[in-house]
Amino acid sequence: MAFFPFSRKAEFFSHEERERIKSAIQSAERTTSGEVRVFVENRCRFVDPLHRAAEVFWGLKMDLTKDHNAVLVYVAVRDHQFAVFADQGIHQKVGDVFWNKEVAAMKKHFQQEHYADAIVQVIEDVGNALHEHFPYDKDTDKNELPDDIVFGR
Repeated sequence: MAFFPFSRKAEFFSHEERERIKSAIQSAERTTSGEVRVFVENRCRFVDPLHRAAEVFWGLKMDLTKDHNAVLVYVAVRDHQFAVFADQGIHQKVGDVFWNKEVAAMKKHFQQEHYADAIVQVIEDVGNALHEHFPYDKDTDKNELPDDIVFGR
């Protein structure tokens, strides 16, 4: 069974699913100074999706957040690959075990064809981790990155 039944990114999420993912990002970011982005494209240019996620992360300038606490959820639809890539600030706090657990949970949802559920769940979990280590400060926090899903090629 393929993880992704759709061949074009525009069909990958319904309008309601895109709004649900964006809402999850906004909700997660309300409790933290951290940032979360989602990037979806058709093909992964690398064998290891984590390497592609890192390239996208830096291309989107996510490494420029004040506290280095940005997280990218990466999905390559046609290649059935995905990864979660985090900047050093949050990675040092939660470590590889946390990220591996999130990717495993995404895989489980994807196998059941619950794609939006997978992404929303990882956003919520990452948001909780960011809140724990980088709580929101109403006096200094600002939304440093856009909340929309980014669609690549």
